[in-house]
Amino acid sequence: MSAPDPHFFARTLINWYHQHKRSLPWRETTDPYAIWLSEVILQQTRVNQGLPYFLDFINTYPTVQDLANAPEDEILRHWQGLGYYSRARNMHHTAQTIVNKLHGIFPKTYQELIKLRGIGPYTAAAIASFANKEKVAVVDGNVFRVLARVFGLAENIASPAGKKAFQLLADSLISETEPDTYNQAIMEFGAIQCTPTMPDCLFCPLQQECFAFLNGMVQALPHKSKAKASRERFFHYLVLQYQDQFYLRKRIQSDIWQGLYDFYLHETDALEIPVNLLKEQFLLLKSDQISSIKNTSGVYKHVLSHQKIYSKFYLFELQSRLSEETLQSTGLSLFSLAEIEALPKAVMIDKYLKDAIF
Repeated sequence: MSAPDPHFFARTLINWYHQHKRSLPWRETTDPYAIWLSEVILQQTRVNQGLPYFLDFINTYPTVQDLANAPEDEILRHWQGLGYYSRARNMHHTAQTIVNKLHGIFPKTYQELIKLRGIGPYTAAAIASFANKEKVAVVDGNVFRVLARVFGLAENIASPAGKKAFQLLADSLISETEPDTYNQAIMEFGAIQCTPTMPDCLFCPLQQECFAFLNGMVQALPHKSKAKASRERFFHYLVLQYQDQFYLRKRIQSDIWQGLYDFYLHETDALEIPVNLLKEQFLLLKSDQISSIKNTSGVYKHVLSHQKIYSKFYLFELQSRLSEETLQSTGLSLFSLAEIEALPKAVMIDKYLKDAIF
């Protein structure tokens, strides 16, 4: 079997797209800001999960100037639940760069876009083609899958050599006259027709040109090396309550959830922790105003890309405020419930608060 003709491949996908595409708000505009916002949100995020976030952001921050001028904590609060919070911080930084250094005007070309923080080859190609019809091919997970199956590419999509091979093929296939529609089409085709586990091969317009279908390799392609094993971490949170307020701190270290708020944390190498270790933590807090644990939560599990977090929360009532020295050394601050509601927090922290506090 010979590979499909590039013109036939592109035209088939575009025709399919016009019949089957989903109606999505970022497809109804050529505004690079809205397109960029949607692409950042949809990185590592499914469309049905990302759509409410996109609508929230575009309503709260209608222009790049609005996003640039917003406080980071406020942006992270709107981002809460999407994960990969560096995306939001990079987005904020890039908005400020566009406003302060580029006079509020979005770059128009791939080569200019890729210089901005958080904008890699895929996102730059998407913005350049969708907003300005530049002939640059997008390559995301959906595109990898379609190209691997139809053309029989067995290169490892996680390797630099594999990514280069797929990019070269994608560049050779993109439509000369409709690069924007073609890019939308191949991604949509991978999202709803040529899906990872149950592709609709029976009604696929490329069925008789598809290497994987004709050779019984649909489930074998694309080839990707196995991800490294997840690391397990065990978090023990001391939830310190003084009257109707609680002590939280902002995570500033280069670790998960940077820029978000949580409670005083003691990380160990096991899920169970002896009570005397908790008492040692109170000695570090320089507080002797605690009689006993008011409440201990069950285990909260949160799965990240390469980490599994297991957490327990121990609620204590303080008879007096923590000292200024302790606040300085721990980064803790006292917040009311209304203030806590407005803070950006990891999903696990938010869930505990809703379960046990609010």
